[in-house]
Amino acid sequence: MNAISAFFKLIRWPNLLFILLTQILFRYFILPFVYVTADPGYEEIKLSESLFYLLAIASVCIAAAGYIINDYFDVNIDQVNKSSKVVIGKYINRRTAILLHALLSLTGLILSIYVGYKLKNIFIPVFNFLAINILWFYSSTFKKKILIGNILISLLTAWVILVLTLAEYRFRISPQDVVWQRLLKLSFIYAGFAFIISLIREVIKDMEDVEGDLKYGCKTMPIVWGLPVAKVFTAVWIVVLIGALLAIQIYVLQLGWWLSALYSFIAIILPLIWVLRKLYKANTSAEFHQLSSVVKLIMLSGIISMVFF
Repeated sequence: MNAISAFFKLIRWPNLLFILLTQILFRYFILPFVYVTADPGYEEIKLSESLFYLLAIASVCIAAAGYIINDYFDVNIDQVNKSSKVVIGKYINRRTAILLHALLSLTGLILSIYVGYKLKNIFIPVFNFLAINILWFYSSTFKKKILIGNILISLLTAWVILVLTLAEYRFRISPQDVVWQRLLKLSFIYAGFAFIISLIREVIKDMEDVEGDLKYGCKTMPIVWGLPVAKVFTAVWIVVLIGALLAIQIYVLQLGWWLSALYSFIAIILPLIWVLRKLYKANTSAEFHQLSSVVKLIMLSGIISMVFF
């Protein structure tokens, strides 16, 4: 493996494409849907195409830096859990990895500052700076703690969507602003989905990585509370997500969006039911890895549903 291939493997380029796809779909499907029904004379989308792509690049850079620092601190654990996927120490030395992390984080922050300046929105650089620090402390400390690391990563997954909503914030919005209310509703539906599905996947990954985590003193849920409890925790969230999705589909059917409801049932709800059934019998690392992969596909299906708007 050459240095370029190792770099793209280190930054998890498929996951970065996923982040980019999420933000592109939100910008070009959700935002126009929200604004198209606005009263004549209502302000147009604040996040212009140029600023959107700068903000998307910032998100990708921050996420890539997060993956690098995660692998930097996890080299020993990954040697046990997934030795064939280890990059740092094999193809990229630790000093280079830290420099790459710093460069990508700085790039993401500078772009965030510029976008925030153009939109007159200080919260964008502030929260992205916070995300950079959360990713560092997650990798160095919180990842090894029970549940808190899972929650932080799930919040950052939701932030991929919420940062675009924040970019649309107008500081003189009235409580009766129907457009803003509609945007908030759709944003929190998708951000909530991203948070829950990410939390489910994070706990499943912890079940997959028990061997290496146990060897290096991690205090993840499957280790502290046991595998059965971790399964019940995950199953409860799956049931909650299925229930919420079914409730949303009932509302969607009232609008006559039959194709959207059918897609959600086949591509999201049924696979979640499959994961719920398989989770009960899963015991090996390979079985949990399969479940984690399916949950990732469900997340992708959920994000793609934005095209129906």
